[in-house]
Amino acid sequence: MSDTKTRLTLTRYNVTPSGTVSIDRSKTFTVMLNPAEFTHDYTISYNTRKTLGQVGSDTKFSAVNPDKIRFSILLDGTGAVLATNPGAPPKDVKTQLANLRSIVYDYVGTRHEPSHVRVLWGTLIFFGRLEGMSTQYTLFKPSGDPLRAKVDMRFVGSMSKSEEQLVANKSSPDLTHRILVKDGDTLPLLCDAIYGDASYYPEVARFNGLVNFRDLRPGQQLQFPPLE
Repeated sequence: MSDTKTRLTLTRYNVTPSGTVSIDRSKTFTVMLNPAEFTHDYTISYNTRKTLGQVGSDTKFSAVNPDKIRFSILLDGTGAVLATNPGAPPKDVKTQLANLRSIVYDYVGTRHEPSHVRVLWGTLIFFGRLEGMSTQYTLFKPSGDPLRAKVDMRFVGSMSKSEEQLVANKSSPDLTHRILVKDGDTLPLLCDAIYGDASYYPEVARFNGLVNFRDLRPGQQLQFPPLE
């Protein structure tokens, strides 16, 4: 696998009222260097309210909170770090930061809210929205323009109402996509249509017990599970 494929990417996506996710490939930010650390938080809320005169309280389930992730990335304008487009001159830090903000932070006027963001890195895929970001500038030109910056980002998971209902029903078969193979279909193309990334075909092939992922037959049924 090439270095470009393994770099963490942040991509805008849209959600229709019915809950369908549409990846906007024109709005993607690829990091220069992958994070040194990546944290994925899972939390559950419980109702522990006591009644008058109660000695102890029964911890009652309230809700499963949305997942949260956090990581830091480096923006470099010195040219010391290999650019995402080899051979291209390095972009200054202000431009890189503006590009990043346009993907994860800026207000989308047509939707009257900040955008949804897909975080993709190897086999990790996370759909959510930016909760917060902070920028620490660490190197400057004599003029004061930044040459390097560290950006800390926090994302909170986001699910449509239909997705939320499916997750609540753990036995629902709709959590796993079932596709009937048509003439001309390939596993990478199907992965691209479902996950927004063709590189997931090895995991899907293993899940379906395919010895040769190129040998798909029209009418064959394949399952595409949730991947993290």
